[in-house]
Amino acid sequence: MFGLTFEKLLIIGVIAVFLLGPERLPHYAAQLGRLVRSLRDMADGAKTRVRDEMGPDFDDVDWKKLDPRQYDPRRIIREALTDVDPFAEPAKPVVARSAAAVNENSAYLQHKRKREALGADEPAPYDTEAT
Repeated sequence: MFGLTFEKLLIIGVIAVFLLGPERLPHYAAQLGRLVRSLRDMADGAKTRVRDEMGPDFDDVDWKKLDPRQYDPRRIIREALTDVDPFAEPAKPVVARSAAAVNENSAYLQHKRKREALGADEPAPYDTEAT
């Protein structure tokens, strides 16, 4: 539950004893118990209400399939934008690029040419309208 192990809970308990002191600790422990009990009652009430609202279909639902932690937003968007079968094996991406495929007028190459054209002592151009 929340990645808490027994050791971590024990350390939290020891820190609570030192911070609260032995006089106030029973009062706060009772409050924590009431809070946990009320949260459990609310969760059980919500589950009962959902079961009543859904009727017999409640037991047929595969709740693990609806777990939002299993969804990858990038995959969902990719599948929505490309009409690809979500259960098909993904194709291996092609990474190879030929020298002819590089655009000679790309912004990077234009910037590189301008940078090479400047002399060593020449300052970079300054655009007064851009500031």
